[in-house]
Amino acid sequence: MRERMVRDKSLSRNSHGASAATPAQAWDFDTRVALIQAVLPLGVQAVYELLADEVDRLTGRRYGREGGQPACARWGQQRGSVFLADQKVAIRVPRVRNLETRREVPLAGYQALRQPRSAEETALKKILKGLSCRDYESCVDAIPETFGLSASTLSRRFRNASTRQLAALNERDLSSYDLTAIFLDGKGFGEDEMVIALGITMTGHKIILGFVQTATENETACTQFLLGLQERGLRVEAGVLCVIDGSKGLRKAITSVFGDRAVVQRCQWHKRENVVSHLPVRQQKFFRRALTAAYEQPTYTQAKVALGRLRAKLMQENQSAVRSLDEGLEETLTLHRLGLFGELGRSFKTTNVIESLQAALGRRMDKVDCWRNSNQKQRWLAATLLDVEPNLNRVHGYQHLRKLRTVLQQPAGKTMENVA
Repeated sequence: MRERMVRDKSLSRNSHGASAATPAQAWDFDTRVALIQAVLPLGVQAVYELLADEVDRLTGRRYGREGGQPACARWGQQRGSVFLADQKVAIRVPRVRNLETRREVPLAGYQALRQPRSAEETALKKILKGLSCRDYESCVDAIPETFGLSASTLSRRFRNASTRQLAALNERDLSSYDLTAIFLDGKGFGEDEMVIALGITMTGHKIILGFVQTATENETACTQFLLGLQERGLRVEAGVLCVIDGSKGLRKAITSVFGDRAVVQRCQWHKRENVVSHLPVRQQKFFRRALTAAYEQPTYTQAKVALGRLRAKLMQENQSAVRSLDEGLEETLTLHRLGLFGELGRSFKTTNVIESLQAALGRRMDKVDCWRNSNQKQRWLAATLLDVEPNLNRVHGYQHLRKLRTVLQQPAGKTMENVA
């Protein structure tokens, strides 16, 4: 970077040694400001070079008789400070004065560097990645001129940045997303539950749709949440697959808001664990394997037969386990019934897609022992969700989502096998 700046400075001078501002030079000025703030080790020296170049353009070269603007003259130095990344650095600022107007000529470079570029967002990312406010100062890059940041300053920056993130997520326009599936699940925050909606586009990309704070995944709160998503532009007219863990409140809310435009895939993993939880420990391993094998059958008919045999065995062992198996069984076989289990089962037979997102949230947020209020919870969650979102991988089998869209648009009861 230092070499580039020296080269740029040499190119900025004309044959008489004076500086002349050009459109290319203006573009280079902005580029250099951005680079200076990104590279701390050379930042301080680069700041002085940038300001010296600007002074040369305004007054001409030191002790020279040509170049510069009329009436502009060097006028000593004064104390000042600039931001390098999110650090405030003390410097000596050269002064330029207009001798005719007797007024200070502001240096554009100094004014630009006086503003912390993305400082709040930088602080936001550092906190989310595990740095506490109290540990931050020890983690700041070492520059002797650095003033440093206090815990209160960092907290204020994080609060401002996360407030903007919460507003951005709550106001996100959903009308431009062509969604074919939605995962819904809750994550615990102290005594509260945050129900998160994760959309899957036709290209397999994952989009954070929003979240709602509620004591439980109850029908009333979830219905209002889904209606709010529709008000922000969520479109399900072409049909949508909703993947849930078996929450009755969520299930009723989906029917209430989306009606017959949605089909529900109940999580097979949750169903399996609910069933075996009724059994003695010595029997759990066998029935867990048997349930997994039954669900892995490639067709709806084969899976139903395998589950029927397993049900007969369970009837002899534990009738409570049988009732657990029967409850919502058909919706655990939705992908089988649609004829898409082979293509989409890996990603959509369970809620693993959204639970992997929650695991990422947990790595960032579970270390927080005390949530002071609702605003703090929502700000942290929104900021973390938007920070994680760009790194989410496309769902496995996204190439077959067009088939899902086709079968969802067919009359009720038709499967993909019928369509083919």
